[in-house]
Amino acid sequence: MIADPTLLQMKYARIISLLAKKADVDEEKAMEMFYKSNTCMLMSKGISDFHCMSDAYLAEEIMLEQKE
Repeated sequence: MIADPTLLQMKYARIISLLAKKADVDEEKAMEMFYKSNTCMLMSKGISDFHCMSDAYLAEEIMLEQKE
């Protein structure tokens, strides 16, 4: 299932903002973390239904990826 591109971009912005707060980094670093993540790749290609998950869950998932 592919999400609407505009809605997906808005979701990305919310996730990046949450990621910055949770990881205690600036938004630029959070953006880098997000766009380099496997989660982002899966969402953008519509491979998974990650776009249906909550923003908080996805931010946590990205933080877990960073620890690996």
